[in-house]
Amino acid sequence: MKKLFFIFFCIPNLFFSQSSMRLPDILGDHMLLQKDSEVNFWGWANPRSKIRIIADWNTDTIQTSASNMAKWETLLKTPKAGGPYTIQVLSEDESISIKNVMIGELWICSGQSNMEFSVNNGVIDAEAAMPDSENADIRFFFIEKATAAFPQDELTGHWEVCSPESMRKFSSVGYFFGRKLNEELNTPIGLINSNWGGTPVETWMPKDAIENVNKIQAEVEFLNDSEGWPRDIASTYNAMIHPITKMGIAGAIWYQGESNTPNANTYAELFTTMIKGWRLKFQNDFPFYYVQIAPFQGYGVPFSAALVREQQQKASSLEKTGMVVISDLVDDPDDIHPRYKKEVGNRLANRALAETYGQESTKYKFATLREQKIEKGAIRIFFDNIDGGISIKGKRIDALEIAGEDEKFYPANAKIDEKSNTLLVNAKQVKKPIFVRYMFGNGTIGNLFDKSDLPVAPFRTDKVIYDLSTNRPK
Repeated sequence: MKKLFFIFFCIPNLFFSQSSMRLPDILGDHMLLQKDSEVNFWGWANPRSKIRIIADWNTDTIQTSASNMAKWETLLKTPKAGGPYTIQVLSEDESISIKNVMIGELWICSGQSNMEFSVNNGVIDAEAAMPDSENADIRFFFIEKATAAFPQDELTGHWEVCSPESMRKFSSVGYFFGRKLNEELNTPIGLINSNWGGTPVETWMPKDAIENVNKIQAEVEFLNDSEGWPRDIASTYNAMIHPITKMGIAGAIWYQGESNTPNANTYAELFTTMIKGWRLKFQNDFPFYYVQIAPFQGYGVPFSAALVREQQQKASSLEKTGMVVISDLVDDPDDIHPRYKKEVGNRLANRALAETYGQESTKYKFATLREQKIEKGAIRIFFDNIDGGISIKGKRIDALEIAGEDEKFYPANAKIDEKSNTLLVNAKQVKKPIFVRYMFGNGTIGNLFDKSDLPVAPFRTDKVIYDLSTNRPK
């Protein structure tokens, strides 16, 4: 009887000793908040309890109350970049202290495995950068992989200060992007790691932001089945993005597309639907910069990756987006994961520095096809963003093809016209050329650059539509 008596009184005491006030994981020690703005601050507490928030950069105390659903939310005005600070969250009988808080620029780093890859995955140039990676002005937020059928209020994650230990497990593309922003802006940078290797773009879409869910579901049916990653619409968005949509952010970077090669023809529509959905949910028309997928030979269907790249370039017409080309940063076209990520992050950062922060210090726009003009026995190619001219690394241009009316493509020769910064393309097999292609293949690597050493973006002038289920032109 004595043992039962002890248990009876001990269990209730344990229950009532638990805290009723808590914060989401994204609001915790070592976090970074977006500077010069009013950011959401939220949590959970006993219904109708009074909540006070005291940030030590501010003399004012913010007051709010928990609702009858045991939730509370308010706005917190942030100062110019700086820190570290402490934030106190108090109720009638409890307090939470958030320590080592920085104020700066907060970016999301999302996508699939090439964004996820880190020193732990064998990224060579990131490993070389580890000894010099200690930096209290860079903060990492790690989100654990999860899925959900419906949008979630909370996720599992934690903040860490940038160090050799934390950097080695963080996205290398994200790290180098953040490091360059930190160096150039002299501002603390926060980076949110929300990615999952193998995930198609459909899983990252907010479902209620999709106009035609049945149409997107039909797209999912084209995707490859896998036991390694989800493919249900919105499943990763619900669990890994929606819980942080209350955060004030500066923007997002993205590296994804490899898993959408089976339905490549519609990637631009899918991708822009996702971007618009995120902006709607964050209530923020933030900049969105992304990586064009790298050459890789191993896709089962010819031209499927080339079509994704073409669709990615098409998506850049959406306002406040920008694409970086990395076709020259591939160490092995038989490996879907290039082992060098530093320049990928730097190119994304150069785009952000110029277009988001107005600090263009180097050429960041890639040369793209403007138009073609058919001349006698040849085609002249005109480019946009070709400041300073174009050049070839090697004796002849690789991955260049030309075709006539029959759309049968042959390897082409080309000559650079330095006066007009154009490319004159021909082939002896094609007497009356009509179409040109450059790097139009899954693992094809070109060698055409502008004078600032940025690669020319892949292009083609034909309009052939491929049925990826039959591997034939439609």
